Amino acid sequence: MAVCQVTDQNFEQEVLKSEIPVLVDFWAAWCGPCRAIAPVIEELAEEYQGKLKVCKLNVDENPVTPGRYGIRAIPTLIFFKNGQPVESITGAVAKSTIEAVISKVLAA
Repeated sequence: MAVCQVTDQNFEQEVLKSEIPVLVDFWAAWCGPCRAIAPVIEELAEEYQGKLKVCKLNVDENPVTPGRYGIRAIPTLIFFKNGQPVESITGAVAKSTIEAVISKVLAA
């Protein structure tokens, strides 16, 4: 599977130290909109493999990282580049909306 699971423990290694931009999906098992966009996140992971790293972080199991990035609602997608958050999307949005942000992040 192209989507990597990140935790509070490996977030720095997997996301902040990544050589390529990273999309982190902050989600929870009980969240309906999170489940709704999960297939889209997996498609994007396949389509952008090698150009964009796609990770999921379960906010219930890993409370430290969402707190650090001020996550108030889920799903929240945060795009990281060179260890810094550069863009974010909150809520279940259309694949085209996420792709537009990916294009912007990859072009920057």
